[in-house]
Amino acid sequence: MRLIKLKEVMDSTGLGRSTIYNYIADATFPKPVSLGARAVAWVESEVQDWILERIEERDLHSTGASHQMIIN
Repeated sequence: MRLIKLKEVMDSTGLGRSTIYNYIADATFPKPVSLGARAVAWVESEVQDWILERIEERDLHSTGASHQMIIN
């Protein structure tokens, strides 16, 4: 298991700091792990899983949209 800091989370997701924390508040992004009084990190596999879920959602919507075009 690997822990990654905010900069790497931002680089991996393409999201900004405030967006990441907004998603955490909305319970739509993995919560960080406390490393001390002022340090947090994320479990890398949880962030990767979140990214894969976004890709799956995109693919589901893409498939549905093309299927609708064929039907119409």
